[in-house]
Amino acid sequence: MITYTYRFEKILVIREQEKSESEIAYKESVRVFEEIATKLYELLKKKEDLIEYQQERLKIGSSIDEINHYARFIDSMEKTIVDVQQKVVQARAKMTWQEQKLLEKNLEVRKFEKMREKDFEVYKEEQERIEAIRLDELSSLAYNKREIR
Repeated sequence: MITYTYRFEKILVIREQEKSESEIAYKESVRVFEEIATKLYELLKKKEDLIEYQQERLKIGSSIDEINHYARFIDSMEKTIVDVQQKVVQARAKMTWQEQKLLEKNLEVRKFEKMREKDFEVYKEEQERIEAIRLDELSSLAYNKREIR
C-alpha cells in the first residue's frame, strides 16, 4: 500500500508560515495602535483636567502670567494631540491593512487544506478500489484452487 503524500504539501507549509507571519504582524500592529490610542486618551484626559484646573484657578483669581502659562501649555498640548491623532489614524490604517493581509492568508491556507482533503478522499477511494480488485483476484484464485483439487 502506498503512503499518501499531498502534491502541494510544500506550498501549504509555506502558506501556513506566511499566515503565521501575518498573524504576528497583525498582533504587533494592534499592540502599536492600542499604545498610541492610549497615549492619545491620556493626553486628552490631561488637557481636560488642566482646563478644569485653570477654570478653578480663574474663579479663585490668578495672575496674568499664570493664565498665559496655562494658555501656552494648552496650545502646546493641542499640537501634541493633533500629532498623536495623526499617528492613531496611521496606526489604524496599518492595522486594517495587516488584518486584510491576514484574512487573505487564511483564505489561501483554507483553499489548500480543502484541496488536500478532496485529494485524500480520492486517494482513499482509489486504495479501496485497488483493495477490492486484490480481494476479487484472491477469491478467484482460491476458488480455482479448490476446483482443481
